[in-house]
Amino acid sequence: MNLHNLFPTAVGFADLGRELTDEEMFFVRELETRPNMGNTTSTDNFVLRNPAMTSLRSFIEDSVAEYFKATANPKHNVSLRITQSWCNYSEPGQFHHKHAHPNSYVSGVFYIQTNENDKIYFYKDGYQQIKFPPEKWNEWNSESRWFGAAEGKLILFPSNLTHMVPTVEGDVVRTSLSFNSFPVGAVVS
Repeated sequence: MNLHNLFPTAVGFADLGRELTDEEMFFVRELETRPNMGNTTSTDNFVLRNPAMTSLRSFIEDSVAEYFKATANPKHNVSLRITQSWCNYSEPGQFHHKHAHPNSYVSGVFYIQTNENDKIYFYKDGYQQIKFPPEKWNEWNSESRWFGAAEGKLILFPSNLTHMVPTVEGDVVRTSLSFNSFPVGAVVS
């Protein structure tokens, strides 16, 4: 039997290849925060616009452009612009609720500080007429998939892909920078 993936979902990975600078780390640590569902988030929703984040923003923008070219491969002159960016802080015992990102095309998360076993889960949503308990999980019968979270790693995904962060185990405050993007240019069929 030949099996083919039909309408696969691309999750992209990129590594910064360096540690954050003292200026970048200071900026992230000094952001004002507010409670979020299960964790804490920055009150600033445009952290990548700060001059301290210029280099990191360039890396993220380049990675988003590469992901967009590889996945959407648009015929016309269209690109993605980062619209919002914020930091999340999850202390040991905290989590990040299951959600997706409306009004965005590609979202991403960049890991600033992590514990050894930190991860992000993605979920296959939508109607499933009948569910059978599988003998063994595989890419066709799985309803979720997780990837490890590591400092300096960027994960990109379609904004409508439901995701969450399980309860943080370890001694470090899991710190990440999340963002949304929206198309600009010739969005035509």
